[in-house]
Amino acid sequence: MGRRIPGSIPDALYAATEKRISTRSTHVRLGPANRQAPHGRWRGAFPRERSRKALENTNGIPVFVHGFSMPGHDSVTCGTGQGPAHTFLAVNSEVTPYRAVGHEPTAPARRTLLRAGLTGATALGTGAALGATPAVAASPGTPSPRAGRRRPTTPAEVLRELSAGNLRWRTYRETHPDETPTVRESLTSGQHPFAVILGCVDSRVPPELVFDQGLGDLLTVRTAGEVLDEAVLGSVAYGVLELGIPLVMVLGHQSCGAVRAAVEAEVSGERLPAHIQYLADQIGPAIDHTKEGDARVDATIDANIRAVRSRLAAEPDLAAKVAAGRLAVVGARYELISQRVHRIA
Repeated sequence: MGRRIPGSIPDALYAATEKRISTRSTHVRLGPANRQAPHGRWRGAFPRERSRKALENTNGIPVFVHGFSMPGHDSVTCGTGQGPAHTFLAVNSEVTPYRAVGHEPTAPARRTLLRAGLTGATALGTGAALGATPAVAASPGTPSPRAGRRRPTTPAEVLRELSAGNLRWRTYRETHPDETPTVRESLTSGQHPFAVILGCVDSRVPPELVFDQGLGDLLTVRTAGEVLDEAVLGSVAYGVLELGIPLVMVLGHQSCGAVRAAVEAEVSGERLPAHIQYLADQIGPAIDHTKEGDARVDATIDANIRAVRSRLAAEPDLAAKVAAGRLAVVGARYELISQRVHRIA
């Protein structure tokens, strides 16, 4: 039997008719073979394949097959070579990417440990989980090229969309929306993002991924420690005033290196290299002196998010929209361990 690939497959996919898709020299049989209960794991029964054999789906998009050599059959992981590998299933005469997968670990792998469930709260609750509830159908908004989806037009709708995306991310059910040729072509004539995300430069926290959003969905501004300067303020204002974006989120994260550097520099009294010292100086006022060690760093991460959020909300142009109910400026934190985004009060 084929090697088990992590990941549950929706029941609808098991109703698909098994299909053979030609490669250069053989066939890869994809379909509803050998579902493993009760966890919904999926085992693929495939003729033996060689690693990285070129495969083309019915739309002519090249992918690569990675075979795992097992007695009799191989499981395969497919990818475009331009990002994470995906399991591909043949459904309704198409090769459909299902979700990113990794190797089968002998011990819990990082991504397995990092993706945990979401705890409950309302999308707009103070100090609540961002995305605690299932996705709620938003009221009709402005049409946009979002793969048949409606663009959220109110702060509440945006938070629901982001929460649903974060839930998909943490449970390995990413849909990778708005990446189709049609969407890409439509974006050449303009953009209609629905949220400004001011986040850290940390490579572990890319907003489009942690919220499972695509091209044209998010206007992202990233600086170490979410530090504000005139360029950042101008970028946020552009999104709100020119593009009509209804939500600005300051997104900090667990284990922020910029915050730690600021805390440690204050404790030691040492000056950091010039440009890094600038970051520390901006974060410094948020340092929580009521705690020590790692607890101080952790508390300062939250305090810094609050400080940046408050400064943005006080900007006159933004404050006017907040007062009118057309804009919300919120703070949130991404947990590296659980992959969860939650609101900061």
